[in-house]
Amino acid sequence: MRRKDKEKKNNNENFIMLPTVDFCFKELMNNEKVRKGFIAAVLGKDPAQIRRTTLIPTELRKDSPDDKLGILDVMVELESGEKLNMEMQVPYFEYWPSRVLFYECKVYTGQIRKGESYEVLKPCIHVSILDFIHFPQDNRCYRKIAFCDVETGEQYTDLMELHILELKKLPEEDQNEEGVIRWMRFLSGKNQKEFEDMAGKDEYIEEAYNELKRLSLDEKKRLEYEARERALLDYNTQMRSAERRGEKRGIEIGEKRGIEIGEKRGIEIGEKHGLEIGEKRGIELGEQSAMKRLVIKKLEKGTALEEIAEILEMDISEVSEIAEEWKKEQMEENFLKLV
Repeated sequence: MRRKDKEKKNNNENFIMLPTVDFCFKELMNNEKVRKGFIAAVLGKDPAQIRRTTLIPTELRKDSPDDKLGILDVMVELESGEKLNMEMQVPYFEYWPSRVLFYECKVYTGQIRKGESYEVLKPCIHVSILDFIHFPQDNRCYRKIAFCDVETGEQYTDLMELHILELKKLPEEDQNEEGVIRWMRFLSGKNQKEFEDMAGKDEYIEEAYNELKRLSLDEKKRLEYEARERALLDYNTQMRSAERRGEKRGIEIGEKRGIEIGEKRGIEIGEKHGLEIGEKRGIELGEQSAMKRLVIKKLEKGTALEEIAEILEMDISEVSEIAEEWKKEQMEENFLKLV
């Protein structure tokens, strides 16, 4: 066998799809046993209680005409008529709660036709499998959300439920973990060894692992998987690039605005400081002028310099200086009168 062919064969044998790629997750849920095991874990039931799960065909859903990525979801109807919608979401989505509620409400209201009774409405359950942090305030990786009385916590209705699985928050592996945590561990697996180790712990996860291997060996499925993987990578790259451009633009605008505000603030502070200094200097000069007038009045009355200094609580040198200036002014005035 030629070297290139051998390498290609080895690559094909080692290749394994990852369930965090929504295409792979949706293909896994096409397997009835895998679907049954996962749904039972999410609902906290024994798989034997999940007798029938019917896949409802869904198309690639887009949030807007400009949405190039779209959403691959899995819709299932249980034997009791409950609708269960599952989504694997890897890229961060800021408005996830709003979007989930919007589509879940559409599923709920879509059950009833004109003229039918509200009795036909069955519970709708949404399962969000997120590969990003959605609730940063705590370390809980799984939560169930329902309509409740905010004071007592009593559940109001079971007609609508949200199950949030945050894969990034999975704790260190525990040998005794089971149920939804075990499935979250499997879904976040990164290589064949991890999947193989988990397969021996649960027959439904073992079936999921076998299905993964079958899908990974299917050339057509692999091409579809890789195309979807590239689309997700391109989307993430574009989002990060847009964030960097936005951050750079924000810094530039912020710096410019900061300089403008700084200059304005500097002028305001300068003016305020100048006014304070001017006011203080003006008071000082005003006080000096008043004291000078008082000294001159005393001099005109013939009061001695020492006495003036004592009365006005001034230094004798200051009084002498004012007296000298006053005498000069008197001499100049007398001279001008003679002229």
